[in-house]
Amino acid sequence: MPGDIVVCIKQVPHPDYLAKLSLDTGRGTVNREGVPAVINPADRNAIEAALRLKEVLGGSVFALTMGPPAARQALEDALAMGADRAIHLCDRAFAGADTLATAQALAWAIRKLDAISLILCGGATIDSGTGQVAVQLAELLNLPCVTDVVEITAESAQSLVMKREWEQGFLRVRANLPAVVAVDGKVNQPRLPNVLDIMAARQKEIREWCAADTGVAPACVGLAGSPTQFWQVSEFHARRHGEILQNPPDEAVAAAVDKLVKQGLL
Repeated sequence: MPGDIVVCIKQVPHPDYLAKLSLDTGRGTVNREGVPAVINPADRNAIEAALRLKEVLGGSVFALTMGPPAARQALEDALAMGADRAIHLCDRAFAGADTLATAQALAWAIRKLDAISLILCGGATIDSGTGQVAVQLAELLNLPCVTDVVEITAESAQSLVMKREWEQGFLRVRANLPAVVAVDGKVNQPRLPNVLDIMAARQKEIREWCAADTGVAPACVGLAGSPTQFWQVSEFHARRHGEILQNPPDEAVAAAVDKLVKQGLL
């Protein structure tokens, strides 16, 4: 692979603490106070995939994220996993971005890097789950894109062969490089950094770029560049009524079906 690999990552609330998140309906935002932040799980799989390809084909691995100052921790964790360098897009101009404005910022940053052969992303994030950034990024960079990837093999320095989930089966896909690839969480088991890895990460470079550093037009990023915006945020409180049917199995099934029919659910 004649070039480096960029892995686009995002810092998200820790999956084990999602129940502690609350909505600020007045501001239309999610209150994350007291909830630790981590690298999006699928993005960790993308980092692992990049590191395995690097072991076979050489090159360097860049970790790239857009976010507030606290997002630097996600890059430090990526460096501890084995990424070589990191870039932090940190600017108030990026705030309020939807997926398209996010992809614009990432695309402009990637254009500033030399000899990039592969861009890896997690399939979707646990805080929004749109799965749109990878395909938008590919469109902006005019590159082929493969999504839902569960297996990656380097066929040569110029192409990858991948297995992707498709409906009830799989597709075997070949993509010439450079390309954008979005991986599924099934693609691998991400490595856990040890103490030496964490210490070594402190010596690695993290570049911090503002919007002006990337060259992107202010109208293309942040709230100004987001065609999708929230008009209203409200909380939904689910109410459930449980009923245990203690009849013999056949009678319980018939009674359950009858209740569902009467409620218009069947």
